[in-house]
Amino acid sequence: MNSLDQRCPCLSGDTYSACCARFHSGAARPPTAEWLMRSRYSAFARGDERYLLNSWHPVTRPERVELNAEISWRRLDIVRTERGGLLDKEGVVEFIAHYRENGIAAQQREVSRFLKTDHQWYYLDAAPDSLIGG
Repeated sequence: MNSLDQRCPCLSGDTYSACCARFHSGAARPPTAEWLMRSRYSAFARGDERYLLNSWHPVTRPERVELNAEISWRRLDIVRTERGGLLDKEGVVEFIAHYRENGIAAQQREVSRFLKTDHQWYYLDAAPDSLIGG
């Protein structure tokens, strides 16, 4: 099966081609902070460092992203969202990302902050004290 026809890693229920691939390719922009969060999770799952950097706000963007090849992302749970809609300029998405590292199950819980600049959502940072490892 073509990877575009597989279920999207963000677990929206759609195939990757009908979901996050359009954001990763630049054919569309995520319309909300939650969709940016989902597309960034999918980029982690697919190893798309370019998209992760491009969707990171320039004020907080690192020079590069080094993904850990030992991590296999398994599931994304959106816990809550605050603002981050079509007409908002900022938003918050709390999520739990489940993964396996060297065969051991773990999770990352984060409250992510997002900003919209020039009609495009960007990941800003993790809210202070929100990172909880597994």
